Amino acid sequence: MNTKKMMAQEKVKPFLLQARYGIEKESQRVTLEGELVHTDHPAPVGNRSFHPYIQTDFSETQLELITPVTESVDEVLAYLEAIHDVAQRSMPKNEMMWPFSMPPVLPEKEEDIQIAKLERHADVLYRRYLAREYGKRKQMVSGIHFNFEYGLDLVKQLFLAQTEEASMENFKTRLYMKIARNFLRYRWLLTYLFGASPLSEARYFDEEDRPKEPVRSIRTSHYGYVNKPDVQVSYETLSRYSEDLAENVSQGRLSEEKEFYAPVRMRGGKKVADLFHTGIRYVELRNIDLNPFDRVGIDADTIEFIHLFMLYLLWTDEKLPADEWVAEGNQISDAVSLEHPAKTTAYVAEGQAIFSEMLQMVDELELAGGELLERYQAWLDQPEKTLAARILVLDETEGQAAVATELGRKFYDQAWAHPYQLAGFQEMELSTQNLLFDAIQKGIETEVLDRQDQFVKLEHADHQELVKNGNMTSKDTYIAPLLMANKTVTKIVLARAGFRVPEGETFGSMEAAKKAYPRFAQKAFVIKPKSTNYGLGITIFKGETSMIDFNAGLAIAFDEDAEVIIEEFMPGTEYRFFVIDHQVKAVLLRIPANVIGDGKRTIEELVAEKNANPLRGTNHRSPLEKIQLGDLEQLMLKEQGLRIDSVPEKEQQVFLRENSNVSTGGDSIDVTDEIHESYKQLAIDAVEVLGASISGIDLIIPDKEKPYETQEDYGIIEANFNPMMHMHIYPYVGKSHRLTMDVLRFLYPEMDI
Repeated sequence: MNTKKMMAQEKVKPFLLQARYGIEKESQRVTLEGELVHTDHPAPVGNRSFHPYIQTDFSETQLELITPVTESVDEVLAYLEAIHDVAQRSMPKNEMMWPFSMPPVLPEKEEDIQIAKLERHADVLYRRYLAREYGKRKQMVSGIHFNFEYGLDLVKQLFLAQTEEASMENFKTRLYMKIARNFLRYRWLLTYLFGASPLSEARYFDEEDRPKEPVRSIRTSHYGYVNKPDVQVSYETLSRYSEDLAENVSQGRLSEEKEFYAPVRMRGGKKVADLFHTGIRYVELRNIDLNPFDRVGIDADTIEFIHLFMLYLLWTDEKLPADEWVAEGNQISDAVSLEHPAKTTAYVAEGQAIFSEMLQMVDELELAGGELLERYQAWLDQPEKTLAARILVLDETEGQAAVATELGRKFYDQAWAHPYQLAGFQEMELSTQNLLFDAIQKGIETEVLDRQDQFVKLEHADHQELVKNGNMTSKDTYIAPLLMANKTVTKIVLARAGFRVPEGETFGSMEAAKKAYPRFAQKAFVIKPKSTNYGLGITIFKGETSMIDFNAGLAIAFDEDAEVIIEEFMPGTEYRFFVIDHQVKAVLLRIPANVIGDGKRTIEELVAEKNANPLRGTNHRSPLEKIQLGDLEQLMLKEQGLRIDSVPEKEQQVFLRENSNVSTGGDSIDVTDEIHESYKQLAIDAVEVLGASISGIDLIIPDKEKPYETQEDYGIIEANFNPMMHMHIYPYVGKSHRLTMDVLRFLYPEMDI
């Protein structure tokens, strides 16, 4: 097949960069001092044998993190970052992940290396067999398994551009077999650039069986975890490949197919024989060391390069018969793996030729990536820029173990710096991030369908659920959120059901609302938009109010909605009840945005200091919102005879808002255990009347110590169809309530989570 000619066709070009990616990343669990742990697989992630994202490899201490298949580099890294966060924060607080492929110092006695405690006895028996055949120490090495699939449209267009193969499946098989052979021949270039296991720690090797360290990559050399020399497999055709594997198993050289530790594997079924029916769907590249300088072991540039490299393997022709071509590649790969990291490779000329052809390819096919290729090409003449050489420089000054511990601590600190966020998805709303964290941790498959719209698909076994904004689910009727979005209708429905709600009026124009001034001026009242959440546009007046301030409050509300409500102000303390599935799971006291004076600094300076708290952010990406100093806050200050440049007295509490929403800078105080059950039942009953399964309902309670007896004991001022959860999970003061887990239990009652 002339793939170079096929790739150059105009119908093919638009699809050349189409691909699918998946990453499996192994890491040893160590203490914060860099010593191999003695603990079991983290309990919070549940059954690792069936977990889609977090499993164990050979040993009990070796995590294996598995991303879903994605169609972009950004997305596969986002999932790897997220799963990495979940794994790290599911481990005991004194444990971290070792960032190097080569393991830390191993136990003196090999029997002290604990084989993974898996549920299926067959899996345990297989690992015991590996321990006998290869020894436990060799299997403690970690790395990246990179799954790569050419885009389906690309393969289809390539198929249509040729006439040799009538069957798409046969065409794909020939295509991927060529890729496998070329990969085995040229994989040494990946080892040169990204090899990162130059040194071993104590007791990985027996003294008589070790390379002359340092090298580029112990892991990818014949000193790594490889099959015995008598295991030989041909890559000439899929049939030969399958027959040779079967022969090795029948002769006892391999216990089963998966024991064949090739640098590249053809994938598409559970066994190689399945490939004759399913076709080769993708290839698994297994010779990539962990990049210890990147938190998750691999970066975007490396993945982009591998993608271009895979296109090059499609583009370039083989220059020898199949088996000779692969054998030559195996010899070169081992030689490069064992070179000194700081020295120019013996194959620099071939490397330059490969890069020249790759640059020609991107030019002729009009692909992006030329600058990236030129940057890596320069490494051929600058070996000090390669990963192994960079590690060696640090080793000479600090020692590899110290470097690994230092890097591991750095990445550990990053994972714990913002425990309320999920790496890879930080731009999403915080409650959604927490729901994703919990779903990943408990082994529920997740797919972010729309980041901006916070739409997520969850799947466990055959049970699928769609969730929007963290807690909008199929369990609610269509009418419930529409009802609660309309504050006027909400009040009518609740009042007719016998609940106490504030009396008021709705206005559709500024002119009509202004005329209501005489009816409210002498009362305590609230002006708020008819259909908004998060406390936006709300102004509260507790005493005699001037027409100027009244009109200013109206303007603020009309900026948020076409209709506004003016209603009575109910005295008492406001509490947010979070109701899910007829249960109150959390109750929060929210204190309006405020600062405490020190007699020296202005209100503006005090707000800046309070906003510096790492728990405060914007757009619901942090547990607490930053306090604003906009028109509404300045109006509130004016009512107190203050301005933003006023200096409050020491210990004077200055409120900048009347409404207590955390989303407008308020403080959150958990009071779930302090609220009488009678008020919780009121909240449950009110949510049931509104027809909702999940709701945040706001009650005014003058005295929470007094049980509910009459309507004077409470008032319902608002119901929210999409209540924030993060303020309950990370309260300013008090106990955390992991409401995202309650949502998952509600959606998946069949799971024991």
